[in-house]
Order: sequence, then C-alpha cells, then structure tokens
Amino acid sequence: MSSEVYERIRRNPKFDQLVSRRSSFAWTLTAVVLGLYFIFIMIVAFSPMTLAAPIWTGGVASIAWPIGAGLILLFWLMTGLYIRRANGEFDDLNSQIIKEAIE
Repeated sequence: MSSEVYERIRRNPKFDQLVSRRSSFAWTLTAVVLGLYFIFIMIVAFSPMTLAAPIWTGGVASIAWPIGAGLILLFWLMTGLYIRRANGEFDDLNSQIIKEAIE
C-alpha cells in the first residue's frame, strides 16, 4: 500500500475507534490477569497455610492445586475471548477501514 492509503487509514475516524476499543479491551484483560495472579502469589507468600489446606479431610492434595489450575484455565478462556473478539469485531472494523481507504 502507498503512503497515501496509509494516511487515509490514519485519518479515518473508525481507525481511532478501532485502536481505542482494542486497547481498552486488551488492557482490561491484562489488568484482570495480573490482578488475579498477583493476589494468588500474595496468598502464597503471606498466607501459605490458606492454600495448604487439604481438599478433603485426610487428603494429600491441597486446595492450591485446583485454584491454580482454575486460574490457568480462566486465562486460556480469556485469551480465547480476545481471539474471538479480534477475529470478529476488530477484523470487521479493520476491513471496513481498509476498504474505505482504497476506494
């Protein structure tokens, strides 16, 4: 693409909308992931006995295992949510912007 097309893309108000929506969504997901991970690590560091409690009486496995696995699963699901939105809403808006710039 020529620099003229790039300029038309950049001046398109939908481009600013795309950047704003995508950035906002990405930063929100990032804050959730970092916040939950930070809370989990702080519990491990400052209250390890909380997570050391067995899942059932007399059991060997602690409650930390399902919580940690649940966090990992949640983070994968959030990644899938981002991919779904990126391949849907964000790609549609991107296609509109490019189409308008080329015409």
